[in-house]
Amino acid sequence: MTIPNHIQELVRKRAGFRCEYCHYPESLSTSPLTIDHIYPQSLGGSDEVDNLALACRRCNERHYNFTVAIDPEANQEVILFNPRQQQWSEHFVWSADATKVIGITPTGRATCNRLDLNDQRRSDRFIQKSRQLWIKGGFHPPSEDPQQEK
Repeated sequence: MTIPNHIQELVRKRAGFRCEYCHYPESLSTSPLTIDHIYPQSLGGSDEVDNLALACRRCNERHYNFTVAIDPEANQEVILFNPRQQQWSEHFVWSADATKVIGITPTGRATCNRLDLNDQRRSDRFIQKSRQLWIKGGFHPPSEDPQQEK
């Protein structure tokens, strides 16, 4: 990676040491989270700090070089969530049991689908089971994240 260590550390601190998409805490990972290019390098995106986000490997790989996705409710293409320009809490909430990220806007819904934030493609629902354990350990959900009413 061409991004200097001091910039990577700045991105980590700015993100509160968690994925800026699914809010996975880096402290629960066996390896550091990755640096994601919000606007992909393959499409001309830069290494400037305003184009970088902290992302778990899973979100980074699913983000790939996509900048838009389909909102499943409106069946329209929308721009993916940009953590430098948008607030997470304006586009997402946690389910009442805090195991699922729910998109509450077209951008939120499209991002949930594109990045598969709730692990819908795996039959064992690994992410949701992990989140249940994090809740028991007091690591989840982040205190500042909104949650649906029970």
